[in-house]
Amino acid sequence: MSMISYEPFYNTLLRKNITEYHLIFKEGISANTLHRMKQGLPITTKTLDTLCFILDCDVSDIIKHDKTN
Repeated sequence: MSMISYEPFYNTLLRKNITEYHLIFKEGISANTLHRMKQGLPITTKTLDTLCFILDCDVSDIIKHDKTN
């Protein structure tokens, strides 16, 4: 089980009114990356940095460490 949760990422998308479609087709984020995040799989720190830049947010707005998993 992964202790990394991407729940904050989806909350950030909702708060900023940004869709996954926008990330894929306008910002160049790989659909595979978003699929990996949905599955709770790891992403690179480069991708994390890119998402922070695109969403103008902090790392904590994308991932959290969840010790309950």
